[in-house]
Amino acid sequence: MTGGHEVLRVLADRVSRGSRPRQRQDGHRVALAIEGGGMRGTISAGMALALHESGVAHAFDAVYGASAGAITGAWLLSGTPEQLAGWAEPGYAKAMIRPSNLLRGRPMVDVRNLVEHLYCEVARMDFDAVLANPVEYHPLATDVHTGRSTDLRPYLTGPVELRLALRASAALPFLAGPPVELAGRFYYDAGLAESIPYRTALAQGASHVLVLRSRPAAPGTAARRGARPSYGARLIAATVLRGYPEALHRSYLTRAHRLLHDDAVLTRYDQPAPPVSRLPVGGRAPADPAVLSVRPGPGTPRIGRLTRDGEPLKAALEAGRAAVDRLLRPLGRLTAG
Repeated sequence: MTGGHEVLRVLADRVSRGSRPRQRQDGHRVALAIEGGGMRGTISAGMALALHESGVAHAFDAVYGASAGAITGAWLLSGTPEQLAGWAEPGYAKAMIRPSNLLRGRPMVDVRNLVEHLYCEVARMDFDAVLANPVEYHPLATDVHTGRSTDLRPYLTGPVELRLALRASAALPFLAGPPVELAGRFYYDAGLAESIPYRTALAQGASHVLVLRSRPAAPGTAARRGARPSYGARLIAATVLRGYPEALHRSYLTRAHRLLHDDAVLTRYDQPAPPVSRLPVGGRAPADPAVLSVRPGPGTPRIGRLTRDGEPLKAALEAGRAAVDRLLRPLGRLTAG
């Protein structure tokens, strides 16, 4: 992840030129892809916050988010992206992770309370600003009938639908309750089909993608072990998902293997390639996309999906912020040059 990477070169060029969404002249489509992972999303939220603070956020044409990453993407495109720091507030975690709900027969991960109460009445998100932002917003979720990753952008017709999309993207089976209905379809968490939302960005024509990761690189042995479905995953597939189509079961049970494959693909993409000196005839972006990942650095605290303790969450947010700050230092030199 050096200053020679094509993704950084294009971002630096756009920042230096003051390029704005929907007014580009470079022929590129640059996307931001944000990984979630429950409260691990605090790390990628810190990364997104650093992009805002550095003035780079306007250099993207689209933001893709999976699960908690979809929530972070919405905050980044809202009128108050500085509220991304709320990920490190214990009140934020406690509004979403409520173990006592199990005693009441309610989901322990209460995404509905987070979106419909906290974001509407306490830490208010400007949903209209997200929808009106010239940077496209693409929250992803998993269609329960097909088991496929689905871009919910076509259904974002107003604030109500946006809130439903946020809830659908983070609707984990068992932990977060039943799937969420939107436009007559039912959706579970994006992570069942696409934990790292770069594939949809590429499929929709992105020429450059910056990926904000919430997980550190896994050692080889741990990665191979993690590619097998856990006992808990097999149990949920056999109980909570029992009445759903086989396609959803396959997506759910192969998600660890898919994550391992994505890690390998993204590692190869991270290698710097020679800058593109000119566009092909017709002004189109290069045929081969450029993808660069930002991962939490050494010393980042281990954050679980259900972590609620404020101190490690604050450290995780700062670790994400520091990772992007390190990445953007060469960009500053490129911009100055």
